[in-house]
Amino acid sequence: MTTNATPVVYNRSKPCTFQLRRSWMLSGEGSGKDTRHFEFDLGGTGLTFEPGDSLALFSSNCPDLVDEMLKALGFTGSEEVAGPDQETTTVREALIHQCAITAPDKKLLTAICAKVSDDADSIELANMLAPEMKQVLTEHLWGREIIDFLLQFPQVKFDPQEFIGLLRKLTVRLYSIASSLAHSPGQVDLTVASVRYHSHGRDRKGVCSTWLADRLDTATDVRGFISPGKGFRLPAPEDESPIIMIGPGTGIAPFRAFLQHRSATGAKGKAWLFFGEQHEATEFFYRDEFDAALTSGLLDRLTTAFSRDQQYKIYVQHRLKERGADVWKWLEEGAIVYVCGDAARMAGDVDQALHEIIAEQGERSAEQAAEYMETLRTAKRYRRDVY
Repeated sequence: MTTNATPVVYNRSKPCTFQLRRSWMLSGEGSGKDTRHFEFDLGGTGLTFEPGDSLALFSSNCPDLVDEMLKALGFTGSEEVAGPDQETTTVREALIHQCAITAPDKKLLTAICAKVSDDADSIELANMLAPEMKQVLTEHLWGREIIDFLLQFPQVKFDPQEFIGLLRKLTVRLYSIASSLAHSPGQVDLTVASVRYHSHGRDRKGVCSTWLADRLDTATDVRGFISPGKGFRLPAPEDESPIIMIGPGTGIAPFRAFLQHRSATGAKGKAWLFFGEQHEATEFFYRDEFDAALTSGLLDRLTTAFSRDQQYKIYVQHRLKERGADVWKWLEEGAIVYVCGDAARMAGDVDQALHEIIAEQGERSAEQAAEYMETLRTAKRYRRDVY
């Protein structure tokens, strides 16, 4: 008699532990970006996922930033505290592994203002903390981190436990998965752009993206779990519905997984990929793979938009409009549209382009185009993974 083994369930409270297999730069020499490919070895973990899912990673903060904060606070780093998980540790370990130490929130800023209430800068900051000043506060905090306020108000004194209690817990970061288990068993891939920028006289770094790029090696244990993308799924392999995939920048990740999965499962239906970045020479990520997909027939069409390769900027929404007649034809054939990437601008611009294509090519009014889009959503033919 045989029994089916119970599948391993991983989550936030019980993460999976695995290791980096290898990584490499996707950005070419001379690129202004630092985008990398990461492959993680899942051998023996039992971790499973589907194309369209995301990998949630537990990362750590930059030790250099932590040491600068400790100096500003007047802590040695060895003081014992109860971390966010209530277990005893040192303040340095809590700041590296457990606490969010970049973006400040109102709780910490209010505590700072309470300790220096007679200072002109703190009075100004306190005024910005009023509910009606929300937009002003948001603008003031852009590009600023906790360290900025510790340096601005050196007279503020906290004891270690008090300071830790004012910080939020370090949260997991989610990344769209760039591989398929059907194609690459025991492996999960990510496409990650390192966040690095300069503001208010300081260099800033994204917490998880630069942890991956700068401090992770093959000997380091990585902890994570799968965040299901239930609304971002491929049609069944036998379903002949065409698919249109729109993924500029690192938004290309799930569509690499889609193509791998379609190849491994012998999926039917046409496939059209829109990809955009700044420069073709240095940021055409996975170019060889997509060229091979075109040659094999796995990919029917590949349309690119490299925004800085000409005098005027061209983005994926412009390419959609240029090919509006064909996009409309695919929609009328039952195509499913997938969009992945930046929610702040790209997703809205693509949405507007689709509305305009439907209105122009389908000879519909703005209201009728909106109704058509709503029909696509209701039929789950317009699927977005935006962040």
